[in-house]
Amino acid sequence: MKSPARAGVGGAFVPLLPEIEPPESPVPIGASFSSAVFNISTSIVGAGIMSIPAALRVLGVVPAFLVLAAVAFLCDASVEFLMRYTAAGDSPADASYSGVMAESFGRVGSVGLQICVALTNLGALIMYLIIIGDVLSGNRSEGTVHVGVLQEWFGEDWWTVRSSAIAITVVAVMLPLVLLRRVDSLRFTSAVSIFVAVVFVFISSGMAVYALFHGTIQTPRLLPDFTHQSFFELFTAVPVIVVAFTFHFNVHPIRAEMSCVSDMTLAVRASLVLCSVIYATVGLSGYLLFGDETMSDVLSNFDRSLTSPLLDDVVRLSYALHLVFVFPLIFYSLRLNIDELLFPKARLLLVADTSRFLGLTALLLAFIYLAAMVIPNIWVVFQFAGSTTAVCLSLIFPGAIVLRDVHGICKRKDKVLAGIMITIAVISSCIAIYSDFRSLFEAKKVKRTKKWQLHSTDEGKEFTKR
Repeated sequence: MKSPARAGVGGAFVPLLPEIEPPESPVPIGASFSSAVFNISTSIVGAGIMSIPAALRVLGVVPAFLVLAAVAFLCDASVEFLMRYTAAGDSPADASYSGVMAESFGRVGSVGLQICVALTNLGALIMYLIIIGDVLSGNRSEGTVHVGVLQEWFGEDWWTVRSSAIAITVVAVMLPLVLLRRVDSLRFTSAVSIFVAVVFVFISSGMAVYALFHGTIQTPRLLPDFTHQSFFELFTAVPVIVVAFTFHFNVHPIRAEMSCVSDMTLAVRASLVLCSVIYATVGLSGYLLFGDETMSDVLSNFDRSLTSPLLDDVVRLSYALHLVFVFPLIFYSLRLNIDELLFPKARLLLVADTSRFLGLTALLLAFIYLAAMVIPNIWVVFQFAGSTTAVCLSLIFPGAIVLRDVHGICKRKDKVLAGIMITIAVISSCIAIYSDFRSLFEAKKVKRTKKWQLHSTDEGKEFTKR
């Protein structure tokens, strides 16, 4: 049997899976349509789901739903572009996103894509561990103590503190999953992940209905409120929604394992519809429950009792369990891209080189864990990433591939759509970054002013005593 080989530095493709040579190949093929839908949906529904209610608070219900539908449509179009150029490439069976970028823009395009994937996935995985730690062991932010589920049930102990709880979760649950070498092997955990996400949706929407019948529901705004925010602040919600639909880095690995690759476009469409319904339901339910008090991470709002403490714990744990099962799928893509960046000339694929596979897995898990321990809150960092790397992956790079059109297969309407896609992404991201920086500087200015006022007050009291 031939050893699976990787294209050289100047090659136009980088295969993600070993070449299949039945019946000698030990790796089975034939992932089903439902398996693809579960894996794609799991890639989509990650930490972004918790920021959708805040997007409704910023934009209002009607504009937020319109933006959700528009981003889902553009992501469907961008994936269709990727699949079309994958099929037209030199080796469509072994193609990857970085390979398609390499065909259009050479080594620079491939490396740029891999860096964006690595940064986006790394930030997401660190956020996953931080949120899981918040759910299990609580957190202290701005002087407010949020008690975790483990501390509520078992009290303070060595294994309920944040560092121990996350370490136990990583070693006992996540490590066995990230050691699996095929994406299709995660189909069962992906199905469970979607199930617990649906449980979260039903419980949160049930809470909203309960609050509606008891008259405690918050009155939603259908349109944005400009009395408390500027027009530019509306654009900060757009990158958040784009991040929530960024899954393009897992399209090719999932496609490579399908028994019928022509079903990939339909599987993506089904996943986008499913996830759009989940996002809309969670967003509206969270916004109806908490109104203008909706936080950027709506999970933080569930530390108070809305209906019963048990339901609040179920909501938090179901979301944490969802992230636990999403983690290995995103980690799979991160590991592949880091390997391609560090070992571009390796003859064996990562899944065939055990020492390289285990070494990268251990190093990445250790780094993600340490980062989650050091960084208390990466919301601002994640928002900046959503305005840069995630937008590049989901909209700018696919549009650029179409405009480049190295195979001469796109039509005029495709280039128009690609141009619109890139224009919207660049303008909204630039405005969002500007608004984020302005808000950050204003917050620091207010903090310095309060500190100066407090210092002046203390000096006045000291002078009065004298």
